[in-house]
Amino acid sequence: MKPANIDADMPVDEIMRRWPATIRVFMRRQMLCIGCPIGTFHTIGDACDAHKLDEEAVAKELLSAMRQDAGATAPSAFDTADAREP
Repeated sequence: MKPANIDADMPVDEIMRRWPATIRVFMRRQMLCIGCPIGTFHTIGDACDAHKLDEEAVAKELLSAMRQDAGATAPSAFDTADAREP
């Protein structure tokens, strides 16, 4: 799925799991979100605040990675088994 924007409520852990190419963005920006237990709660805004980064610039870079990610196959952690069944 090629997202049109980043859901402001989506945790960074969810973003990395669904769009693995975004992990490179977090690494390049020296963000410590990868494997962080708070990543299941922190949004992009929270993470940018914690790392003193420009949220708009990071979101733009993440969105670009998300749109180009050929490996984007993971389901959302927010999906339930009932919602996925036909």
